[in-house]
Amino acid sequence: MKFGDMPRILIVDDSPTNVQILAEGLKADYRIKVANSGASALRAATSHEPPDLILLDAIMPEMDGYEVCRRLTAGDATRNIPIIFVTANHNEADEERGLNLGAADYITKPFHMSIVKARVRNHLLLKQKTDMLESLAQLDGLTNIPNRRRLEEALAVEWRRASRSQTAISVVMLDIDYFKPYNDHYGHGAGDVCLKAVAQALQSMLSRPADMVARYGGEEFAAVLPGVDFAGAGAVAENFRQAVYSLHIPHAHSSVLDQVTISAGFASCHMPTGDSYTDLLAAADKMLYQAKSAGRNRVCGTKLG
Repeated sequence: MKFGDMPRILIVDDSPTNVQILAEGLKADYRIKVANSGASALRAATSHEPPDLILLDAIMPEMDGYEVCRRLTAGDATRNIPIIFVTANHNEADEERGLNLGAADYITKPFHMSIVKARVRNHLLLKQKTDMLESLAQLDGLTNIPNRRRLEEALAVEWRRASRSQTAISVVMLDIDYFKPYNDHYGHGAGDVCLKAVAQALQSMLSRPADMVARYGGEEFAAVLPGVDFAGAGAVAENFRQAVYSLHIPHAHSSVLDQVTISAGFASCHMPTGDSYTDLLAAADKMLYQAKSAGRNRVCGTKLG
């Protein structure tokens, strides 16, 4: 959920009357989506605009709310969406069942709209705070771009997607040339400024939402490029190198040039197989080592599969 956006609420109920009451009571403060079955609820929850919270009826034909909840809380893309059961079931066993499946709350019918609003508001505020903490945990504290953990999570997801669809995927590994002499002679404060500038230069070269560049550790960066083949990855890696070169950050203690440069290695896989992306990362890292061994300030790449 992006801060400042009007939150999206998905109301799931096979009763038009219940849907109308809830929608009328909430539409002033939230964007409302409606689903009248379990199957349509699952489709809505995994759409390109997923809900920030779900109000879910427990009793529905074909697929009941408990099964919907189970599937949502088991899914990578939906497990963090708060679910509030709204149901006519009053017994403790049903409430316990819903909460044990991962629901955030349980409201029984007939409900008071003021109570629904208060619980919706509280759970959305909690989700905002959780999302903020999760976002901070996935950003590098110095450069404010994704960290290694975030990149490897994204790479795992994109690798599985590429394996299913048999599309290309590429990884670029990048390293600032002679960064230790830079730190030693200009100081760690200047080193931090350099890392920030390089990170932003690399970030500025990405044009697609799925592409990601991250600080991988120290002076090393990495990028994951879903759907990008060998030629495309080579072009992106060269754009990265040129972007850093264009910063013209003085580096009198480099053995390459009198300014900061980077070396880059990339690896592309046209038809990924298996469960692991580690070979792709290792191949890109090997190409980075080759670029550095060949004199730095250059790009080297390889194909896998």
